[in-house]
Amino acid sequence: MQRLLLPPLKALMGGPCLRLLGPRAAPRKQCGCSCGIRIPLRPGQYSTISEVALQSGRGTVSLPSKAAERVVGRWLLVCSGTVAGAVILGGVTRLTESGLSMVDWHLIKEMKPPTSQEEWEAEFQKYQQFPEFKILNHDMTLAEFKFIWYMEYSHRMWGRLVGLAYILPAAYFWRKGWLSHNMKGRVLALCGLVCFQGLLGWYMVKSGLEEKPDSHDIPRVSQYRLAAHLGSALVLYCASLWTSLSLLLPQHKLPETRQLLWLRRFAHGTTGLVFLTALSGAFVAGLDAGLVYNSFPKMGESWIPEDLFTFSPILRNVFENPTMVQFDHRILGITSVTAITALYFLSRRIPLPRRTKMAAATLLALAYTQVGLGISTLLMYVPTPLAATHQSGSLALLSVALWLMNELRRIPK
Repeated sequence: MQRLLLPPLKALMGGPCLRLLGPRAAPRKQCGCSCGIRIPLRPGQYSTISEVALQSGRGTVSLPSKAAERVVGRWLLVCSGTVAGAVILGGVTRLTESGLSMVDWHLIKEMKPPTSQEEWEAEFQKYQQFPEFKILNHDMTLAEFKFIWYMEYSHRMWGRLVGLAYILPAAYFWRKGWLSHNMKGRVLALCGLVCFQGLLGWYMVKSGLEEKPDSHDIPRVSQYRLAAHLGSALVLYCASLWTSLSLLLPQHKLPETRQLLWLRRFAHGTTGLVFLTALSGAFVAGLDAGLVYNSFPKMGESWIPEDLFTFSPILRNVFENPTMVQFDHRILGITSVTAITALYFLSRRIPLPRRTKMAAATLLALAYTQVGLGISTLLMYVPTPLAATHQSGSLALLSVALWLMNELRRIPK
């Protein structure tokens, strides 16, 4: 029996498949003869990847750090694109005065739109109980209501898509071990900001649904809450895009000079100015300040209108006086394009990589395009397509400013 079984078993054990799974034979120490001495392996030492995977109890191997960084960087780049889409869609929703058409909020229930005539009429009757219908849209038909309802519905569904784009891949990458310790903190902050953004959106909408007996103005959301909603979305967008660019763009190697240090600081300040200009647009939209003075460069017949300081105390005018809000937005826009022009010419005096020079040139071209869009929107009394393009341009300008700032940050100090 042993003669029959032992030769086949020895042949099987010597096969390549099982040799991979067995402990590695100790290498022979060369001594100048045909014999050899086996060096014993240290405890836990294995000869193949398969053995490591089996010993750890897992059948998968983590990606190398650089490959994992590229995957995470591309994911965050896609996430920043979804946030940009939400901002643009939210701007169109505001321009079409559709934001108050859905008068309640449910995370799951409202994902199913009305389908029958009875459901649409019930939804329309709910809308009729609130100030916007009573004061502004009292002659609205059901067909017109469906349009503004679907605009707000699209914005809310897109917001849920943004949440899924962040949370589901984050959980997957976390489980796979593709996130570094620092990246885990960033991803947690981004996911938390997404959830906060959704709650802040409903908090903003509620301000437009409240009865205000002492007010004779048309119903609208609070410009403060609108600015907070837009501001948090811009922070989420900038943080996602910045992290993505930091992971995907290769590092430059240039000698540090005083000129380069000043250029870097100036780029930081210019990016902050572009962010502030975009944020001031929320107050313009919230107060319909774009319809106050539709002339340029003067505001009406004067450079400085007389009704800048109508409200008391004076600080209220900065955030509540439509004339002052439009005036501030103009000043911020002119200051931003001036700073970007100076940044471009300053960058030409320093030897920089081709990609960095391209970012500076693109930023300059977008800045003047954005100014042209803003002036055209003002002179044509804020048509929706042009105004939406102007709002989208602010995101594009902010994106390129972040790109340039990231280019300069990547140069080691």
